[in-house]
Amino acid sequence: MGKTLTYKILEKHLVEGTLEAGKEIAIKIDQALTQDATGTMACLQFEALGIPRVQTEVAVSYVDHNMLQTGFENADDHRYLQSMASKYGLYFSRPGNGICHQVHLERFSTPGKTLLGSDSHTPTCGGMGMLAIGAGGLDVAVAMGGGPFYLKAPKVLGVKLTGRLQRQVAAKDIILEVLRRLTVKGGVGKVIEYHGEGVSSLDVYQRATITNMGAELGATTSIFPTDEKTKEFLRRQGREDAYVKVEADADAPYDELLEINLDQLVPMIAKPQSPDNVVPVTEVEGLPVQQVLVGSCTNSSLKDLMTVAAYLRGQKVASNVSMALSPGSKQVFQEIARNGALTDFIAAGVRVLESACGPCIGMGQAPATGAVSLRTFNRNFEGRSGSKNDLVYLCSPEVAVASAIAGKVTDPRKLPSAQIVVPEQIVIDDSMILAPSATPEAVEVLRGPNIAPVPLKEPLEEQLQGFVLIKTGNNVTTDHIMPAGAKILPLRSNVPKISEFVFTNVDTGFVKRAKERGGGFIIGGENYGQGSSREHAALAPMYLGVKAVLARQFARIHKSNLVNFGIVPLELDESAYADVQQDHELQLADVKKAFETGATTVTVTNKTTGKVYQAKLDLSKRDRAIILAGGLLNFTRKKNASAVAA
Repeated sequence: MGKTLTYKILEKHLVEGTLEAGKEIAIKIDQALTQDATGTMACLQFEALGIPRVQTEVAVSYVDHNMLQTGFENADDHRYLQSMASKYGLYFSRPGNGICHQVHLERFSTPGKTLLGSDSHTPTCGGMGMLAIGAGGLDVAVAMGGGPFYLKAPKVLGVKLTGRLQRQVAAKDIILEVLRRLTVKGGVGKVIEYHGEGVSSLDVYQRATITNMGAELGATTSIFPTDEKTKEFLRRQGREDAYVKVEADADAPYDELLEINLDQLVPMIAKPQSPDNVVPVTEVEGLPVQQVLVGSCTNSSLKDLMTVAAYLRGQKVASNVSMALSPGSKQVFQEIARNGALTDFIAAGVRVLESACGPCIGMGQAPATGAVSLRTFNRNFEGRSGSKNDLVYLCSPEVAVASAIAGKVTDPRKLPSAQIVVPEQIVIDDSMILAPSATPEAVEVLRGPNIAPVPLKEPLEEQLQGFVLIKTGNNVTTDHIMPAGAKILPLRSNVPKISEFVFTNVDTGFVKRAKERGGGFIIGGENYGQGSSREHAALAPMYLGVKAVLARQFARIHKSNLVNFGIVPLELDESAYADVQQDHELQLADVKKAFETGATTVTVTNKTTGKVYQAKLDLSKRDRAIILAGGLLNFTRKKNASAVAA
């Protein structure tokens, strides 16, 4: 029997475990990336491990999130990251060089390699045939220190693409269709592997759009095989020698199959407030639009921008629309300046922003009250834009530009024909990627006053008791738990300060309640913690004394982050979830014993109602050891100390 591409790469990188779906495995990590919103904490954690130099083949520290320097905090963080990268062996991508996923795709991605990144959209590089996985910053810190990455061996969902995209139908429409069919929970525990004759019609820019937004499925990652289109992309980047042919066997045994006929696909759009709330554009056509934004790590490539520029040439943005653009990288920005596309944008009335994540994480361009905002982004969770009760729609660049011109949601198939030209030759300029120092002992790591030490948790107690601090519904995101935006993101290096904002967009009384009661418990619904990989959604609640999260079901990365910071993740059945309420007092007796003995349930007593529940304890032996130690940092330091002593 043949093998999937996913399992071929896993097999080559396997360090521990058996490649059987659902079983815990450990894999070697070849490359690592961080970005400044997660990277300062990841780097602080790496320093705390006491390892003198990064051990992965490549590690890159990017600055792309916290770009608004309205105070000293962000500038201090950038200075810290640059000095830390120089001393410990990371490349440093300077502010203005671009969004981490776009730059990594262009300058570092390598077929057949593994990549671990402290950002949930790290799977972007799956468009290059990499096994690229998003994780919490602490997992990335451990990987940079030479440790393997632990995960459950995934199922592989094969998406067979047939046919060819028709006029004005985009790669974004492919992933929106997958989300429509599978939902934001449909990829949990799976790798989405694309194959079939339709793959060859998609270039790397298009494949990267699909793998990037595959994160919204809750998938471990998404991946494409490599071919002549991959080789051509690398040739343009001056990296053709990095090309390797990687593909699944013809008789690969996929656990599940999904088929999409590209000939029949139509322009799609995701309505508020979820990436899977997808319908054909024709269902909302004519809806007045007040804002159109093009960019993010999903659709800010050179091809995306050349497509938008081609249709804007000689046109004007409608008077009722504010349109803005974020080039994905300095390389892309430089190219649209060289070939005249930038002039087309400016002449049409587009506001050009810097090469950064920007509005995607609520960093500027918050829409007006009640305004419809069309974005070529990957997430439209409530409030993520920076405006409460926002109306954010997700679409392709083609839908975006057609709607910007018309002033209302418009089927892009109504656009006149235009010639879209992606330059054959591009300028390669890596001057804003700084190599680490050859004399690291001479480098001083610079820390500003906002950079606080990493807080640690005590080992697991014999029993846990406290009050339910909050009860949430289904599909709660890490944006709900730990909001982003220009006000909060600059505090990422200071856990005591950022913890003041936990759940503030959901319940303004949460932090006060947690402090007054000395911590307690969180009750969550299904898919708790979906979305961004931000470990602060676990780290800040831990700092506030949250002892356990009892949910119907967890998103993969967030569950790992809870483990990494010593918070007990337990699963409740439907009846227990329905019964327990905010302010109920719970007791988890003998919880430490349950962890030590390998028990699969923990007894939870509701002292308010007198009812008793059995909560599912679904953790590996290693995960249990991590929580017993009080988190991954304690666990790893203890393990390293034992190895040195031996």
